[in-house]
Amino acid sequence: MTVLPDDGFSLAADFPDATREQWQRLVAGVLSKAGTAAEGPAAEEALATPLEDGLATRPLYAAEDTEGSVPAPGVPGFAPFVRGARPEGNAVSGWDVRQHHGRPDPRAANEAVLADLENGVTSLWLTVGPAGLPVEALPTALDGVYLDLAPVVLDAGPDFEPAARALLELYEDRDVPPAAARGNLGADPLGTLARTGGDTDPAGPLAAAAALAAECAAGHPGLRALTVDALPYHEAGGSAAQELGLSLATGVAYLRALTDAGLGLEAACAQLEFRYAATADQFLTVAKLRAARRLWSRVCEASGAGPAAGAQLQHAVTSPVMMTRRDPWVNMLRTTVATLAAGVGGADAVTVLPFDHALGLPDAFARRIARNTSTILVEESHLARVVDPAGGSWYVEKLTDELAHAAWEVFRRTEREGGLAAALRSGRVARDLAATWEQRKQQLARRREPVTGVSEFPHLAEKPVQRDPAPQPPSGGLPRVRRDEAYEALRARSDAHLAATGARPRVFLATIGPAAAHTARAAFAANLLQAGGIEPVTGGTFEESGATEAVLCSSDALYAEQAEETAAALRAAGARHVVLSGRPAGYAGIDTYVHAGCDAVAVLSATLDRLGVA
Repeated sequence: MTVLPDDGFSLAADFPDATREQWQRLVAGVLSKAGTAAEGPAAEEALATPLEDGLATRPLYAAEDTEGSVPAPGVPGFAPFVRGARPEGNAVSGWDVRQHHGRPDPRAANEAVLADLENGVTSLWLTVGPAGLPVEALPTALDGVYLDLAPVVLDAGPDFEPAARALLELYEDRDVPPAAARGNLGADPLGTLARTGGDTDPAGPLAAAAALAAECAAGHPGLRALTVDALPYHEAGGSAAQELGLSLATGVAYLRALTDAGLGLEAACAQLEFRYAATADQFLTVAKLRAARRLWSRVCEASGAGPAAGAQLQHAVTSPVMMTRRDPWVNMLRTTVATLAAGVGGADAVTVLPFDHALGLPDAFARRIARNTSTILVEESHLARVVDPAGGSWYVEKLTDELAHAAWEVFRRTEREGGLAAALRSGRVARDLAATWEQRKQQLARRREPVTGVSEFPHLAEKPVQRDPAPQPPSGGLPRVRRDEAYEALRARSDAHLAATGARPRVFLATIGPAAAHTARAAFAANLLQAGGIEPVTGGTFEESGATEAVLCSSDALYAEQAEETAAALRAAGARHVVLSGRPAGYAGIDTYVHAGCDAVAVLSATLDRLGVA
């Protein structure tokens, strides 16, 4: 070690460490200037951001936030597998790039499958049955595919048994050695029950799934038979903890069915693959995948399995809930962040849904962008070179622990009620998920959770992206929600009005004073109106605009001087409704106030009603 001579220049080491209390005092000073009185820990809590499941993201995390309260995450490849199911993580070859295909035309599906495999995709996820590729067309769709090199994962819903048999026969017909066949036969009876509802007893499908698992365990060591799919709960509006807790309940039910059918516990564990949603909330996604491995390791340990059996195989799918129909190009950004989070979180396989997923069947360009998202993150950004890159972050470790505890409570409650099948049939799962989604809908309606291109920065002149319609997915059980659904309904009303009349509904923006006084609030009002498909008119006079409503836009100081006078003038000119862009202030002649945090969906819906938009 080289010892530097004392040259009179002090280094940072000479400064004392800053304390948390010092930081809190500085925060309290800033808050007091904003009119909030808070001292000490209360000042820190004032900056916390609430999450679902009763969790919160705090503004500062330090070593003391994890010491003594968060268990050690261990090392990669060893129980409790928080840091990854394999010691090398994805560092050797990156994660499995798994492309989804659900095109019902077997020839078109085959063309897309071969193009994907030739350009970086490493495994296939096929929707089979009424919602996708016909079972009997599986050989055609996989024509030319080297089945000993490309793992195949099936998703056939209630048709999982004939689909699995068709794939096993295809392996035999093409002389694929049993040891070389890899993938998953996709049996998921409880996931199907969640999707389709009804009072169906899952005992029969569970027995069929157990028979497939025994067959795989005996003769196809690279094949798994069952998928624990948490997407039905995520797509119904569930939180991260609900997604995790219900997936644990599913996994436990499958372990019981497999062991009752004669499989050993560790062999039963080896027949399960878990599927989770990856969202653009990157840190929550990272924590969710890490917590999922920890929780499943605990389940396996409590069941009596050896430590290695608790290594969860994870398939992450970019969230369908976050995909938008308007301005779908922004979906590329959402899926990139979600894929990054899935990779950092340690997912073994990642499926990037194409940016046009919400519009129908993806085209070749959308599939290329989807597969290249993973390729760029792995090959150019080198995201997989570090094992558990989030490990050691006090924030991520704390969030992982808190999320694991919240999910464990969901799991325990489900088990107390007789297991997941009973909780689904009683409607309790649907009610809990609906309550969570209702809270989130309020955040979306108030734009506290903004959706770029939809609730924020919408583009009314955007040309719609057209795609071939996709087959209808299974229904009858839990609903499928989207973040854009309320705004999509408003925009659809505007589109119908445009088609019927040749013009969109419009509202006049009445600006008061110089540009410096009104620009910010005029931009806010224009953005708000366009989120509902309403055209803001900014030029000329109210009489020339053809509008029947107006929004006043200016500063608080000019409102105090001119708001009432301007509102009266607008009414004299024919305005039937006058809105003010700003906080409620009780001005005469003002009917509605719009401001940051207002219920935008309610405001826009009422505006369309008044404008006669059906």
